[in-house]
Amino acid sequence: MITDEEFFRIANYLKKRYGIDMGQKKVIMNGRLENYMRREGWKNCNDYMDALQKDSSGKLEKALIDHLTTNHTFFMREFEHFEYFKSTVLPYLKEKERARKDLRIWCGASSTGEEPYMIAMVLKEFFGPDHKNWDTKVLATDISTKVLQKAIAGVYSGESIDSLPEKWKRQFLKKLPGQDQYAVTDELKKEVLFRQFNLMNPFPFKKKMHVVFLRNVMIYFDGPTKHELVQKVYDCLEPGGYLFIGTTETLDRGSSGFQIIRPSIFRK
Repeated sequence: MITDEEFFRIANYLKKRYGIDMGQKKVIMNGRLENYMRREGWKNCNDYMDALQKDSSGKLEKALIDHLTTNHTFFMREFEHFEYFKSTVLPYLKEKERARKDLRIWCGASSTGEEPYMIAMVLKEFFGPDHKNWDTKVLATDISTKVLQKAIAGVYSGESIDSLPEKWKRQFLKKLPGQDQYAVTDELKKEVLFRQFNLMNPFPFKKKMHVVFLRNVMIYFDGPTKHELVQKVYDCLEPGGYLFIGTTETLDRGSSGFQIIRPSIFRK
């Protein structure tokens, strides 16, 4: 069992490096690390953290992040966002950017890839044959390299793609022979650029974004960290740009310049 001292050491490290607030989650931390520690032969968390802080390869730190961040996502999650994106946001952007034909869309918590691939599907469907004239590549980032590997592979079970419209399944997925698994088509894969990124780091964008999806990630952050992140997102958006957050999340209305469109949709 993880001691209080070990728990606070790990919690403080996560908070400082990644903004992740696990201060009240000792039981969860213990549950997720206990088997891993035992399997890898660490006597206790302090030995592990000593090794992690000396590990110049970063492998131990990646493993810690992979074990302590939840990556629960699925196709069609909070689908009302995609409907609004297609019916309202994209017509506005198509008109606004018709000269440059360059849309900049960032999915900042891409997890195993379902969300950015969904965004790419909506874009392909919205633009239709005209899509080839536009640059609509989606930037998809996550802190966890483990989930990014799965996202890049783009292979999903038959059950997990069940909720997708039939025409999307036919157009964007191909069944793998002899198994109940489906792979995202190469054509769709080309529309998503996956990168590892820590949201606490300075944003590296040369141009401002038109749309940011930052759904179900701020639950990990305390108030001040969340406020700082929202400000960074606001600053990285084009005027008139949109932010989507999880439907169970909230933004403190007074503390950001965002205009609320719907409870989880905001506009600069």
